[in-house]
Amino acid sequence: MSGLRRGPHVTSCLRRLAPRTLRGRLSLVALVTATLLMLVLTVAFNTVAGHRLQHQADDELRTRAAAVATTVDTSGPTVRVLESSHDELLDTNVWIYGGRHLLEAPPTTGSLTHVADALAGRGGQRCVTADVHGPLRLCSHPVRGGSSTATIVTALDLSPYRSSADTLLLGSLALDAVMLACTYVLTRLAVGRALRPVRTMTDQAGQWSAVASAERFGSMRHPAELAGLGASLDALLDRIRTLLRHERQLTGELSHELRTPLSRIIAELDWWQAHPRTADQTRATHQVIAEAAESMRTICDTLLDDARDGTLTAPGTTEVLPTLRGLAEVPSAQGHLTVTVDGPDLVAGVPPALLERIVSPLLTNACRYARSSVAVRVHRAPDGVRVDVVDDGPGVPPAFAGQLFEPGRRADPDDGHAGAGLGLPLARRLARSAGGEVTYDPGHTPGARFVVGLPAG
Repeated sequence: MSGLRRGPHVTSCLRRLAPRTLRGRLSLVALVTATLLMLVLTVAFNTVAGHRLQHQADDELRTRAAAVATTVDTSGPTVRVLESSHDELLDTNVWIYGGRHLLEAPPTTGSLTHVADALAGRGGQRCVTADVHGPLRLCSHPVRGGSSTATIVTALDLSPYRSSADTLLLGSLALDAVMLACTYVLTRLAVGRALRPVRTMTDQAGQWSAVASAERFGSMRHPAELAGLGASLDALLDRIRTLLRHERQLTGELSHELRTPLSRIIAELDWWQAHPRTADQTRATHQVIAEAAESMRTICDTLLDDARDGTLTAPGTTEVLPTLRGLAEVPSAQGHLTVTVDGPDLVAGVPPALLERIVSPLLTNACRYARSSVAVRVHRAPDGVRVDVVDDGPGVPPAFAGQLFEPGRRADPDDGHAGAGLGLPLARRLARSAGGEVTYDPGHTPGARFVVGLPAG
């Protein structure tokens, strides 16, 4: 049970010790890979070097045995050791055997002679390593003659060779350490340089999204590996820009639509405060303020519902005549607005609030530019209900007709009329969200005519 409890703790500790940055992780992977590779190469190198040193020791022993063999006479029935100028070789770890009998041995060899006896007794050319007062290498060399056979065993101290092998091992380990350190540093530098465009793109994306810039990564030169990242960031920036544009559009539309009822509330309050009012007049003022507040709430609900998904699915039908007559009672329209309906029972397949929000900007625009009269005509159409809003004003300049329904655009911003250029685009968008349409008739003269097409109820 204790082992099971320690497992998640160990895993959590390892996760905390792991580098948190991509550069650190890639550098660690490169370091681990280089460590494994250097370990394999070091082991292989030192193994080969050890075998090479052993071969060198064996070659030296065989050379010494061949030199000693020149002093051994095997032509007779017995093996004889001849006196020669190389007698000093017999004093440096050399044993001479005639058959299995020891003929010559170096002085003060002790237990090393037993190893030489065993090696000579096995016959043939063999080599063994013994650790007798230090590492020693012994090799047997048979000498065959006419009627007798001799065996020469030579020994060599391996301490110098072991020292060379240890030096090679330490040198290779030191070189490995230097190579690993250089690998880690160079990998961090290379990865950091390779990731610099990513950091730059991230900073640029943050700056561009904050100011809704039109700059995009697709127009810049980047490595092929970053093309996918650039495309994803461009798509994200486009979505952010769209959201910001929708936010500004919704804010402008709310401000545009709420201006009229808010002005009514302010006007009623100013009039009520400036002049004494009777109780009936005060109640009438309260009623006007309540209706304006309710209109503001309806405007907010309608625009927010449309902003959520771009479609208005709230069911409802509206008798067109009462709604249009209610719109005709606004102060700016009274006196020169006429409403005619081909049949009092015409019903549009949209909620009353939505019909008001579609027609109201058209009426406001017509009353703003009309010289003497504004006419609203409602009649049946093959695909539903049609509402024509006609005024006798200057009309729309032909050059501006193509931009008429673009948000924030006005034919003449200095014409002395207030407006933000949001009413007509809002009316068309709301009509389309309900399955209808708002269009401008360029062939109508003089003045202007806007046509609202709505589904029948």
